[in-house]
Amino acid sequence: MRIRSLGTKFAIPCVAVGLILSGCSSDSGVTPGSATIGSTNDINPHDVADLRDGGNLRLVLSSFPETFNYLQVDGGTDSTGDVIEPILPSPFTSNAAGELSVNHDYFTDIELTGHNPQQVTYTINPKAVWTDGSPITWADLSSQAAALSGRDPAYLVASTSGFERVEKVERGTDDRQAIVTFAQPYAEWQGQFSPLYPKATTESAEAFNDRDRDGLAVSSGPFEISAIDRGQGRITLARNPSWWGATPKLQNITYSVLDSSAWLPAIQNNELDIAYMSGLENVTAAKQANGVVLRRTPEPSWSHITFNGAPGSLLEDPQLRIAISKAIDRQGIVNAAQNGVVDNPRPLNNHIFMNGQKGYQDNAAPISFDPAAAAKMLDDLGWKLNGDVREKDGRQLELRDVMYQQDGWVQTAQIVQQNLAQVGVKLNIQTVPGNGLFKDVIDPGNFELAQFSWGGSVLPLGALPQIYAYDPNNLQSNKARIGSPELNALIDRTISELDPEKAIELANQCDQMIFAEGYSIPLQQASGTYAVRAELANYGAFGLASADYTKVGFLK
Repeated sequence: MRIRSLGTKFAIPCVAVGLILSGCSSDSGVTPGSATIGSTNDINPHDVADLRDGGNLRLVLSSFPETFNYLQVDGGTDSTGDVIEPILPSPFTSNAAGELSVNHDYFTDIELTGHNPQQVTYTINPKAVWTDGSPITWADLSSQAAALSGRDPAYLVASTSGFERVEKVERGTDDRQAIVTFAQPYAEWQGQFSPLYPKATTESAEAFNDRDRDGLAVSSGPFEISAIDRGQGRITLARNPSWWGATPKLQNITYSVLDSSAWLPAIQNNELDIAYMSGLENVTAAKQANGVVLRRTPEPSWSHITFNGAPGSLLEDPQLRIAISKAIDRQGIVNAAQNGVVDNPRPLNNHIFMNGQKGYQDNAAPISFDPAAAAKMLDDLGWKLNGDVREKDGRQLELRDVMYQQDGWVQTAQIVQQNLAQVGVKLNIQTVPGNGLFKDVIDPGNFELAQFSWGGSVLPLGALPQIYAYDPNNLQSNKARIGSPELNALIDRTISELDPEKAIELANQCDQMIFAEGYSIPLQQASGTYAVRAELANYGAFGLASADYTKVGFLK
């Protein structure tokens, strides 16, 4: 369950921010919130003097991390991201408006010190150490940059993070300074090294892929992992005795893996301190729970349907994907999902920017809802009706839609199923437990349609090479296996552009191409509605902001 925006460019696949169909009751007592990202958050802000010392923050995960290396392909998930956030360094933090500032717990200064070539100088806080007592140094940054460069395919990376553009990382004035020099400009350099791992994790492909499978041998943050119980689906963090910054108010943070259907009961029974709520019925029930309040801020997470367009697949033809997209009533899905939760439910019409975020524009015309046009396209493509289902060359147009085992996703799929049946396309619905959805089904390409969510950040352009660039030998997070040399070239131009305004313009040109190739069907961005213990302070609906775990706690 992604509830915060890391100061990173990774786009995280999330399984559990689904679409729970809401009822139409007008007396729920819930006032609809906005669906547009703004400049505020809702975290119950308090001075740390108002908080009691100690306490255990109880959080929920949708699945157990496959590995605790977030940089590795199996670790690039919302669950891994949630666990590592309080225990590993990030160079920048973000405020509610999405503005970045240096994270001074780890770096005294980070500065763009050159443009031709592009050069960034990182000066590490002299107090910053790993949990084994060793200092954080330029060598940690250098090793991570090399691991993520893509030069050694044995490193199974979730994303190269722009490090394929880094020429070298050198020692600065001392071991506490790293100078990063780029061979090609990289627009979102502020998203690099977020999170930062110790050299021991990145110095070899073997270590990178397997060292952190069962836990983090070394970390660095206000908390550290104190216990891992895979059998119970529980991970516990405790205060890090080597931490040099402000002492956290919390004593522990406990993550429990729970099916999404158990989140509301866990809130009602005081077994969790916060959980995401979607759909009016869940939101209403959570609001009525004893000692619980709703906290809401729209966030950069969005639900979608991704196609499998791999060479040789049933949906390899982009025109077939467009035809199917045009048969799906996105507005109807969003109305059903967010009625009463947001004041003006509407589909997301961009793959890169969220509604309300600078750069957002509607590029979704190619997949506008038009069943008649969809039917004609299918006819023209040779998919002719034979009874209720279309056929071509003796093969039925029968698709399999895979998703996390959650009622909300299934209900959405049922609407899609009904829409597609109207144009002669048969849709079969397959649910998969969260632990196996990506590793066993989506990543191997065992689907025609896949429903999940992307959790983004304040640095959205990094998702372009990570998700939408296509290299059959290095898919990164391109779950669709869709792309083109032309789009790759435009993505390259976009992330090379250091002028933010020009980069936004180029990014929207990329998005227009992504829509035109029928990559995926955006549904809607998350309302950011959470059921939270009323006594929990400095934590809640963060929107674009990052959390300060030294200030999170419970009121006296």
